[in-house]
Amino acid sequence: MTIRKAMVGYVESMVKKGLREDGRGFMNYRDICINTGKIPNAEGSAEVDIGYTKVLAGVKVGTGEPMKDKPDEGNLLTSAELLPLASEEYDVGPPSPEAIELARVVDRGIRAAGVIDTKSLFIEEGKVWEIFIDIYVLNYDGNLFDAGTIAASAALASARMPKYENGEVIREGNLGRLKTGNVVTSCTFAKLGSAVLLDPDGNEETAMDGRLTVANDENAVRAMQKGLSGSFSFGEIDKAIELSFERSKDLRKMIKNSAGE
Repeated sequence: MTIRKAMVGYVESMVKKGLREDGRGFMNYRDICINTGKIPNAEGSAEVDIGYTKVLAGVKVGTGEPMKDKPDEGNLLTSAELLPLASEEYDVGPPSPEAIELARVVDRGIRAAGVIDTKSLFIEEGKVWEIFIDIYVLNYDGNLFDAGTIAASAALASARMPKYENGEVIREGNLGRLKTGNVVTSCTFAKLGSAVLLDPDGNEETAMDGRLTVANDENAVRAMQKGLSGSFSFGEIDKAIELSFERSKDLRKMIKNSAGE
């Protein structure tokens, strides 16, 4: 039995009393820190801390062939890796279901919000730009979805766009920003008994019955992800959506500031 599993009863008793381990309110985030430019050889990168959770995202731009059904659009590919140093639960080998889900949730929000205009990535017939987003979990203490989305958004917002000249990719010199049309964030909620908590930490995730992630920009909800067997009432979902719009204002401001916008 891991230490986190042994904490389940304690976490549940705290929540029943209206309390959280770290003293936060039920709808408050832990401290968030965003630092861009962490990977020198990447077009863009960002390291995000949410409490003790630490996630690194890198953006790399290359050329490739378009998808057959989208010959005039570039490609966006998102991957995630749960490094063994981040948690005793993670292991080396092929991507785990948790890593695949993390990559898909982050990717879905970015695509649905139109952060990248894939048509603008067209170079010439048979050749397009490809945007690779790689997410690395450096330390796990809950809420990887929000940390991953913030890191990917900040990495994209700070990324430089290479040039394509005479059949070569130019990565040096006076490069402009990668063209992005939006900033997407997500807010993840945990259901513990009858309580709903924003930004669950690792112990709270071990104890939670259900999970709901709401991804949005300033205009609309762009994606949602439900996890585990616990249910959320219509009222709880409405409140989660409303709060996600409120919290996303601060998150987008932090992302833009980190990118120097």
